[in-house]
Parts: sequence; C-alpha cells; structure tokens
Amino acid sequence: MTNPQPVILGELPSLSKLYVNAATTAARRRVLGAATGRHSLPSVSHEVRNVKADVGNLTAYQHLVGETASDTLPAGYVHALAFPVALSVMNRDDFPLPLLGMIHLKNHVEQRVPIAFSEALDIRSWAENLAGHKAGTQVDVVAEVRSASSGELLWRGVSTYLAKGIFLPGIDKPGSANGASAPSDFSPPNPTALWQLGLDTGRSYATVSGDFNPIHLSVLSAKALGLRGSIAHGMYLASRALADVGAVKANAFTWDVSFEAPVFLPARVAVDISTIQSDTGSWERSDYAAWNARSGRRHFTGTVASLG
Repeated sequence: MTNPQPVILGELPSLSKLYVNAATTAARRRVLGAATGRHSLPSVSHEVRNVKADVGNLTAYQHLVGETASDTLPAGYVHALAFPVALSVMNRDDFPLPLLGMIHLKNHVEQRVPIAFSEALDIRSWAENLAGHKAGTQVDVVAEVRSASSGELLWRGVSTYLAKGIFLPGIDKPGSANGASAPSDFSPPNPTALWQLGLDTGRSYATVSGDFNPIHLSVLSAKALGLRGSIAHGMYLASRALADVGAVKANAFTWDVSFEAPVFLPARVAVDISTIQSDTGSWERSDYAAWNARSGRRHFTGTVASLG
C-alpha cells in the first residue's frame, strides 16, 4: 500500500479490549449471518507516538525468553510493543477478514539499530498484500518503529496472517503463486537445545506481551475457539529461538520465522541452531529449526542474518 492515510491514536490500544470487541463482532456475524461485505484493505495506518518501554516489563520479558539482561530492547520485545497497534488495524470495522481465528504464517523483521529502553518511539502499522492462499486468504500487517526525536527508522516488521476458510471475491484464487508452498521433507537432526514448556507458558508470555488471546491461555478457552488445547504464542517461540542464537547477532540484522505446526501445551520442543561464518571468521547467519521432540513434526524454521 502506498502512503496510507495516518490515524493518530492517543495511546497504545488495549489488547484485551480489542479481543473482546473481535469476539463480539464474531458473535454478531454468526447470529446475523453477516460478513464484512468488504473485499479490500483499509487505506489507513494507525500510529501511536512517544511510546516508552517499561523497565520492569522488559526485565520480565528478557527472563522469560532467555535474553541476556540489557538496556537494549530485544527485537521480539519491540514486536510486542508494536503488536497492539497492528492488532487495532485488524480490528477495524472495514478490515475484510475476521480477527479471531487468524493463523500466523510467518514473520520478517529488520532490526536497523539497537534501541535503548529509555528511547521514546513512534509506532505505525498498516495492512497490505491481500492475497489468495490454498486454505483461505492471507494478508501482511506491517509495523514500523521510529525514533520519536529524529524520525529514524529503527525496526520494521511484517507479519503474514491467514484467515482460514475465508475466500474473498476478486482475490487471487487458492493454489495461485501467492499461496504458501508445501513444507519440505524434514529429518530431525541432533538438537542443540530442548525446551520444556509447561501448561502455563501461554499465560506467562501473555503477562509480558499483553497478548491474552484465549487460544493461548487455557485448555477450556482454546477449546471454545475450536482447538483441542492451548498453544504457545508463535512470537514467544520465535523470540526464544532468537535469544538462543545469542550474542553472535550483529547490531543490525534480519530475523525471519515461518510457522508450520502449532505447539500444544505442555510440550517438549527440540531445537537446532547452526551458525555460518564469513571467510574472515565473523558471524554471518544462524539458521534454526524446532520440532516436536516426540513425533519429529516440525513446528517452525527461521534465520537470523547480519544486515549490512
């Protein structure tokens, strides 16, 4: 989308209120049999200015995902800061896809420079690239984080979501080039780490991220939305993998993750991280994969690479 019209929000939206509103909208549509009636994305962006991280919350996040204690914001924490703004775009009445039930397919982040926890930030988000998928309709939700003082772009993330079972008229047909490719064959290697995830993992991440989506909180709340049990947040898993990559990351890097299968809690997740160095011996890239330690089914893959 080119130059979406900015809508300035007075403060960070409440994620709990957004989910309640989404649930109310979904219930109304089920009763009335009504859809949005829209087949295009809103040509607006939402923006919140002068956002600052809470140091207590930052410390709790770092401890939860295994990041080293630091005054610099982890890239996953910046995603969590920007998430309420992104979700508010998806919760608009003129957004053509239902918010509840969205499946997170992949994420691409560019961390341009380190961000100090004390820095005031401007956060802006919008949706683009509405496209067909073999299982429904997908959309990219973009978030940009800039310095409130200089306007410099510090961080940029693109999250791709799937509205399963929703096929909009005029959008690329299922099976087109925009659909996700089938996962490649996977033979689990010897893991470099094993994660033991308890039933409370979703609630713990919700506490530090503010993302209280019911599918992550309990078996009962997840079953109410059609799942057999609660699942771990995708960005918790990706952020923990990023933390496991560790201090080899450059100050500027890209971070990619593609999700294949949910992690139902409790779980034992095997992880493999492989690092590639340049001819001079400096860190260049780390690839990671995670899978069910019992069945061998792959949960997600990703890459962290130097940006320079």
